[in-house]
Amino acid sequence: MKREGLWIVLALLVGTMAGSASALFLTLLARATEAREAHWWIIWLLPLAGALTGWLYARFGQESGRGSQLILEEIHAPAQKLPRGMAPLVLIATLLTHLFGGSAGREGTGVQMGAALADQLSAPFRLKAEERRLLLVMGLASGFGAVFGTPLAGAVFGVEILKRGHMRTSALFPALLASMAGHFVCLAWGTRHHVYEIGALPSLTPSSLGWALLAGVAFGLLARLFLGATHLATDWLRKRVPHPSLRPFLGGLAVAILAAIFQTHRYLGLGDPVIRASFVESTLAWWDPFAKILFTAITLGSGFKGGEVTPLFFVGSTAGHALSAWLPLPTATLAGLGFVSVFAGAANAPLASTLMAVELFGGNVAGLAAVSCLASSLLSGERSLYEGRQSRESTSLSELR
Repeated sequence: MKREGLWIVLALLVGTMAGSASALFLTLLARATEAREAHWWIIWLLPLAGALTGWLYARFGQESGRGSQLILEEIHAPAQKLPRGMAPLVLIATLLTHLFGGSAGREGTGVQMGAALADQLSAPFRLKAEERRLLLVMGLASGFGAVFGTPLAGAVFGVEILKRGHMRTSALFPALLASMAGHFVCLAWGTRHHVYEIGALPSLTPSSLGWALLAGVAFGLLARLFLGATHLATDWLRKRVPHPSLRPFLGGLAVAILAAIFQTHRYLGLGDPVIRASFVESTLAWWDPFAKILFTAITLGSGFKGGEVTPLFFVGSTAGHALSAWLPLPTATLAGLGFVSVFAGAANAPLASTLMAVELFGGNVAGLAAVSCLASSLLSGERSLYEGRQSRESTSLSELR
């Protein structure tokens, strides 16, 4: 089989596996969320869920606990196959997080499952180290695209987070094919993604672009705050609580107590109801973005699994809603720009975020989203959710063939 044909076959296989795994995950995640919302007292069991998560990774995790960072390091400098247990472990751990009320996302699970499953094909197909890098990018892209229903953003995300400025067509096309396959396989299993109504958009004028730029600056600062809070919580807890089970136990206890203090459950789990509310003229608290940052930093910093992206959507959309009181753009427009722009800043992925805006809200948002996402990415600083991409400067995606 010619190598071009091989990559088409591999892309379809990777997409099928990642799409099926994502469909299973999203179905179980919805049920876990429904169970939590029907029994709010379950939040007080979050410390025990944290202790169980810590024990599972200490006992069976091997290198799996490093999650996305391990995947990125293997792409930069292939050394050994990703652990077989990575996919089931992150699936179980993420469901525990959401069932008992941790504040986390879902992209980390999709990305890790997609890459771990894809890597199991490297030995049967006798792939070289350089080819295995591309296989992992395909798995990462298809997992992201399938979980969010954004295959174009998934493909570019899989390439953009590795090394800015080195995106080659030879790497992007297989990633796009795998992401598309993952998305449609996920839909074929009956999975449905949330639809966000952004309504009528303002005309693309120098004035509207200027306001989008100003909003992007605010979103970039929020992304910077999110990263700083998450890193601070992670570093502080690791230094003072070295035991892998005690750390998430205490983190879970802190989240439960905070929920009692705030007297609300709106900051638990994904927060999708609040995200949807931010697109309409509803009354939201100005502190919603900051509270979500606090809950998420403690949840993820203490060792719970899930991901950061959906909490970033929450932070951005609620911040955009709050900014509508000051900026002359429609509430839904600012919520949509915040939705993608805070993620753009935190991930340093403005192109993938702009494509996500187009896939979720329509092509007319492209100009405003591009300006806002780029401003956010520039203002957020050098830190990134995916700092592992900088760990091996000697290897880049441009070397993939």
